[in-house]
Amino acid sequence: MTAPDALTRLLGLGVRARQVVVGVSSVRAGLRRDALACVVLAADASARTREKVERLAVARGVPVLRGPAGERLGAALGRPPVQALGVSDRALARGLLGVNGGVSGNDADS
Repeated sequence: MTAPDALTRLLGLGVRARQVVVGVSSVRAGLRRDALACVVLAADASARTREKVERLAVARGVPVLRGPAGERLGAALGRPPVQALGVSDRALARGLLGVNGGVSGNDADS
């Protein structure tokens, strides 16, 4: 299984367990409440989305992972294209970081 497939599989489990919030506004709200353990941004997220989410995540000390393209993320979750997801469960976040090679921020390009 490839890293992007494992990432989307784990995110799907997290969504079903209600440990993942979907969408830029939900992710930003979770970050402001210090309720997120990591953030996943679509590889093709717009510059505005990256600016709004990544800057806040970095300020809060929350790792940011690059996921697959938004359409692929959405399809894996049974939704329309998704640009940002926030993970509240710390164990799930550790698993995502492990799948992604522990790389976060601009260096991750899964």
